[in-house]
Amino acid sequence: MKTLLIMRHAKSSWDNPELSDYERPLNKRGWRDAPRMGEHLHQQGLTPDLILSSSAKRARDTAYEVAKACHYDGEPELVYMFYDEHPRVYDKILEALPNKYQRVLVIGHAPHLEVFLLLAVEKYRKLSTAAIAHLEFPIEKWEQLHDRVGTLVNLWTPKTLFPE
Repeated sequence: MKTLLIMRHAKSSWDNPELSDYERPLNKRGWRDAPRMGEHLHQQGLTPDLILSSSAKRARDTAYEVAKACHYDGEPELVYMFYDEHPRVYDKILEALPNKYQRVLVIGHAPHLEVFLLLAVEKYRKLSTAAIAHLEFPIEKWEQLHDRVGTLVNLWTPKTLFPE
């Protein structure tokens, strides 16, 4: 059994119109929500064995905050192809992973993550910023991912976990 956690980056800032989309940082809410979601993963016993993140600034910052909060052992790996590429890129990257990883967290962007999630569980789910989808796949090897439909175990959002 393999576990896949799919997370949309936390809320980003539009305050500086001179920054490229790639360099947009998190806003105040994003800096608050990313570690909260990481702590939630830790509390659920879902600290990942591997974190893969888009290399865009808002996703990188999300990844580092989540990693610290969930007690991840290591640094998130940045994947440039997770920024503005076809959703099938996620499949290709995941299918090439070493099988020693049982639980992987992927951090990326809408709409590509939502399409990837649709393909993975055959049901559309909207991913708000900082949302995490928890999926289980009945596979022993990551290379088998393309052959299987996963089960959506949970979908958490900051709004549902931390109502204010």
